[in-house]
Amino acid sequence: MTVTRLGSGGPWEQRYGYSRVVRAGDRAWTAGCTSTVDGRVTHVGDPAAQTAQALRTGLAALAEVGAEPGDVVRTRMYVTDRLYADEVGRAHNAVFGAVRPAATLVVVAGLLDPEHLVEVELEAYLGDR
Repeated sequence: MTVTRLGSGGPWEQRYGYSRVVRAGDRAWTAGCTSTVDGRVTHVGDPAAQTAQALRTGLAALAEVGAEPGDVVRTRMYVTDRLYADEVGRAHNAVFGAVRPAATLVVVAGLLDPEHLVEVELEAYLGDR
């Protein structure tokens, strides 16, 4: 089985020793994706916009290993306040409503950067591709 590991150049990947996306055979996983773009947190204070950005980041990483949005079979969303759940869920639905992957939404005490309100992880199944 071939394993492909790709980084995005994000600020924590090299420091903490992880890949943005890993593909092993017919499966692919992203690391936790946030609204950090070019080393800076975007959409500060807006959980829906942070979710949308985090999903774009995750889907872009999956695309680098041949996965499409319809290949996503599982998502995990971490939010820093339960009050964000509806906004985050609606942003998830805007991207995955037709796909309907298995999903988990968890309230956590905090994320690495205090301006991050949301972090997401994506898993894809690529079948014979």
